[in-house]
Amino acid sequence: MNAVLKPQRRLEAMMPGDLAAVQAIERAAYEFPWSRGNFIDSLHAGYLAHLLYDEQQTLVGYFVAMAGVDEMHLLNLTVSPAQQRRGHGRWMLDALLEHCRTHSAAMLWLEVRIGNDRARTLYKRYGFSEIGIRRNYYPASTGVREDAIVMSFPTNRPLAPSNDQP
Repeated sequence: MNAVLKPQRRLEAMMPGDLAAVQAIERAAYEFPWSRGNFIDSLHAGYLAHLLYDEQQTLVGYFVAMAGVDEMHLLNLTVSPAQQRRGHGRWMLDALLEHCRTHSAAMLWLEVRIGNDRARTLYKRYGFSEIGIRRNYYPASTGVREDAIVMSFPTNRPLAPSNDQP
């Protein structure tokens, strides 16, 4: 019997040659996107940076995270707007959490715009706790900077049940 294997989602390390595609997603997703320089600096600093390809081998998202002493700080997790609400964000969080656990990072931290309800909902469903606010953290089109919610997730905590679509 011949078995046909269905392609799976996969992560690949982000490389400088990937940045045109990454920037296209970044600009589509955010009013104030990371610059090419932000990504270059992250890669040169050795931050954990991965691309996510879906089952059709299309680039659908990426994340960048910075390791610290016994912790990991998620700096950017982005899913292409056309690919959102399909479980890609949670899939990347699962991969990042596995990395944290295997590299003894006891806590995963992030900041999220106070007005980014979609991302905040994802992180809350995942099991992150809101632990503080960074005032005037993000640029905003109103000219008044937007606050960030600081969230954390102890990496030894069991995952919350997924409500994502397959």
